[in-house]
Amino acid sequence: MNVYIKHRFLLLLPVLLGITFFTFVLMQLPADDTVDMMYKASGAVSETVKAAARAELGLDRPLLVRYLDWLLAVCSGDMGRSYISGTPVTALFVAKLQPTLYLTALALLLTACISVPLGIAAALRHNRCCDHLIRCCAFLGNSLPGFFIALLLLYCFALKLNFFTVLGGSGFGGLLLPALALAIPMSAKYIRHIRSNILEEINRDYVAGALVRGIPKATVFRRFILRSLGSTLITLLSLSVGSLLGGTAIIEMIFMIDGIGKMAMDAILMRDYPVVQAYVVWTALIFTCVNLVPDLLLHQLEPQARQFTKGGGW
Repeated sequence: MNVYIKHRFLLLLPVLLGITFFTFVLMQLPADDTVDMMYKASGAVSETVKAAARAELGLDRPLLVRYLDWLLAVCSGDMGRSYISGTPVTALFVAKLQPTLYLTALALLLTACISVPLGIAAALRHNRCCDHLIRCCAFLGNSLPGFFIALLLLYCFALKLNFFTVLGGSGFGGLLLPALALAIPMSAKYIRHIRSNILEEINRDYVAGALVRGIPKATVFRRFILRSLGSTLITLLSLSVGSLLGGTAIIEMIFMIDGIGKMAMDAILMRDYPVVQAYVVWTALIFTCVNLVPDLLLHQLEPQARQFTKGGGW
């Protein structure tokens, strides 16, 4: 298992290098750069002034040289400074991270509270009215775009019912609507997976054998079927955590939440390269870690996975 963990961390290095370099190149493709964006609202500015600004920011150097300088600085713990605000990127990132963490935690909590009971109810009432109703709602929630769900929630609960403010805040009330907008489509996917997983387990031979031996249905369901649901939930939650911590830009922009996603969108629009690069590194690290942690948990929960690891399959 230790060999597997070391192997995964070694694979992280070329992945990060490839992603950061590819992003660095893409940011240079637009015709206008950071200096052009900075002086766009100022009207006519001479090229001499722009050239001096580019020299000050180091944008006049070759692309590969700038990337290597950035990479060496990152290895020493310096993410650079924002071209727009002049704030250290690390401090800017830490300030924007808290709202995204709260939003992620609340969205995952709502997703679990919605999807687990509904998925279990749909499985236990297979092909009945309750099952069909839950499946229709899940299909609808999975089909609607996230921005449409967010606007619909704003219209119903903020504009018509006045339960919440239109603009999101840092408190529980300000994050509830955006978290619900994230939880609804995720819950729709979760319900289908949970339902199919429980139905698959119910039809297995060991369940029939346990019932024949006189073990109550409630005991079989609680001790065996629900336990098998753990691996499915871990896998689903890990994928959701990666996308949520990466910043849900559309939801944060709609509800005006000053989080990681909104910061990344503003940085991309303003060609703020250090902030964009820091966001890319953060996203790559998040997705790598959330894919590694579930593997380690499944290694402990499932003996088959443990034997597969020992056999060198990973």
